[in-house]
Amino acid sequence: MEAVTGIFGFLTGYIVPFVIVLSLLVFAHEMGHYLVGRWSGIRILAFSVGFGPEIAGFTDRHGTRWKISAIPLGGYVRFFGDEDASSKPDTDKLASMTEEERERSFAGAKLWKRAATVAAGPIANFILAIAIFTVLFAVYGRTVSDPVVAEVKPDSAAAAAGVLPGDLLVSIDGTKVQTFDDVRRYVSIRPNQNIVVTVERNGEKMDLPMVPQRTDITDQFGNKIEIGLIGIVTNEEVGHFRLQTFTPLEALGEGVNQTWHIVTGTFKYIGNLLTGSMKADQLGGPIRVAQASGQMATLGIGALLQLAAVLSVSIGLLNLMPVPVLDGGHLMFYAVEAVRGRPLGSSAQEIAFRIGLAMVLTLMVFATWNDISALIG
Repeated sequence: MEAVTGIFGFLTGYIVPFVIVLSLLVFAHEMGHYLVGRWSGIRILAFSVGFGPEIAGFTDRHGTRWKISAIPLGGYVRFFGDEDASSKPDTDKLASMTEEERERSFAGAKLWKRAATVAAGPIANFILAIAIFTVLFAVYGRTVSDPVVAEVKPDSAAAAAGVLPGDLLVSIDGTKVQTFDDVRRYVSIRPNQNIVVTVERNGEKMDLPMVPQRTDITDQFGNKIEIGLIGIVTNEEVGHFRLQTFTPLEALGEGVNQTWHIVTGTFKYIGNLLTGSMKADQLGGPIRVAQASGQMATLGIGALLQLAAVLSVSIGLLNLMPVPVLDGGHLMFYAVEAVRGRPLGSSAQEIAFRIGLAMVLTLMVFATWNDISALIG
């Protein structure tokens, strides 16, 4: 009985939230491809959430098969003239098509239509993230505090730079800060990097150079996270914690800003990996996403939606990478086609697809290894 209860708890606590979150992101991404493809006059054969055998589905009046498939780790839109779900052209089928059929195929569509259809998937993920953040800000608002220092940790970067309790943080590297979270967000992605913090003390402003220390912290769920810290703390007395509310239009602006922060933070993290400022063990795969989904679900629908928004931005950025088999790889091919005046040959595309697939599989294996390593300590 305990085993059954444990399995049920695992399914409801981790697998169900994971499948719900991932299916939402996949649906939005593929819907972007679908809508722009339909608008461009391209015939669509299938819209699938998930891979593998079909579990349930129906065929609409346009001949598109809408389905839910058995493996909930992605999805696809298959266009007329595609050999498979990766939008690889079926050259034999294209050669036997009439001119009218070719115009309705993906490979036979004009270049701008193909590019717009491919780009629409990642763009849909960014739009979904903005929409989720907008709703969260409009419904819940956010708790903010003034960027005033209540305590400086000994032997910290801030202490070495001369920061004192009561200092008001005005800007970092010339970027104005308005809340203590602005400081935390900026510093956390810049471990072991030189920054200049401008503080105001007794009406005087001064620039204090410092280097955030790369630190492993543990969140409330026991997950280890690597971030940069300068060693300052605020509190209710000096920070004046308060709930900030937003009108719908203000919430939209905050949603755009939050999405942009994730985009810039992601590129900053990649730069930190290349320079060695941060370790690559922060890269996670499906196991870590499932774990995070279950953990956020315990905090409520708002926390789970926030995770979905962050992951949606990540999926959008990942798909824009110039790697064959990803959307960014297709856009790269279209850029080459625009310059050459004709597409790459089928053999060159075949080689590129194989290299791209190997790169994606290698990344997946590495991320999964990180997940397993984190689970077993």
